[in-house]
Amino acid sequence: MEQTDLERAVTAILFAAGESVGAARMAQAIGCGEKEVHQAAKAVMDRLSFARSGVRIVRLEDAYQMCSAAEQAEIVTRALETRKPPKLSPSQLETLTIVAYYQPVTKAHIEQIRGVDSAYSVGALLNKKLIEEAGRLNVPGRPILYRTTGVFLRTFGLESLDELPEIEKVNIGIPKGQQLSEETVAEPEMAGSAS
Repeated sequence: MEQTDLERAVTAILFAAGESVGAARMAQAIGCGEKEVHQAAKAVMDRLSFARSGVRIVRLEDAYQMCSAAEQAEIVTRALETRKPPKLSPSQLETLTIVAYYQPVTKAHIEQIRGVDSAYSVGALLNKKLIEEAGRLNVPGRPILYRTTGVFLRTFGLESLDELPEIEKVNIGIPKGQQLSEETVAEPEMAGSAS
């Protein structure tokens, strides 16, 4: 497939999807390699940006999404009569920061770092789709693990978590150098499970 045909295919998929689509999924549908999808998406991103188009394609780790240009946000909001999403409260922002830097993390670890109950903040962040369940820890009680989502990346203008600024992490009871292994993390359960 020629590069221009590939760029058109990537653009059409992202326009029709209305949400982020993984490069692997696009490559499979188009019948090419992931590397070629990344090259085509980058070419379209550059062209839209250079032309100061009203739409942009943003990269979210190994996925892409078509969205309106940031400088058009006010006009789009007025035209669609949508309200700005509520701002994050300080407690929600603290909780989200902990999840972003320590993920996957349990609510107990969040509360240990914050020093207060965080059930409301975790629930609010789940409702806003900034975090999601990432399985369960294989310890007594099987607590739910949380991680950030693509909505988190998009909201904060990040391509990946690698772009987060460095911080000095707080020891949350996991021995230094020990990470959560696949043996200690169970797969996510069906939606609607009790927490």
